Amino acid sequence: MLKKILLATDGSELSKKAVAAAVEFAASYGSKIVGLAVSEIFQTLIMPELGAGYDLKGIEDEIFQQSKLNADFIADCAKKAGAACEIHTVKGVHPHEEILRFATEYGCDSIFMASHGRKGLDKLLPGSETQKVLTYSKIPVLVFK
Repeated sequence: MLKKILLATDGSELSKKAVAAAVEFAASYGSKIVGLAVSEIFQTLIMPELGAGYDLKGIEDEIFQQSKLNADFIADCAKKAGAACEIHTVKGVHPHEEILRFATEYGCDSIFMASHGRKGLDKLLPGSETQKVLTYSKIPVLVFK
């Protein structure tokens, strides 16, 4: 039985559907949700057309604020469904690493997240955070498509 589920979201429409499904599951089986939204920090952001004085911190702040809203969405869904939930927003260069770290740190026994359902050669291209979590996770990963 899944007692504590790490629920990761990126705020996309598919991710919102995954949140709803995970929360419904958690409420039905008495599982606790640990909600996580990772605010991705880009190591190198080259935008010469913006000029050297452009405030990149402002972009990071906007991304972080959106991530907080994404985490709040999990909390709102959990509250409506009556599921126990705590949420977190964290900054990270590699979202999959933060997801795996939080799952371990909070003692989660599973991870629930959306996949964009890439097929063929597209699924082999780097960039799929879900694929990276599937590759490196030591606990079950439930993928919503």
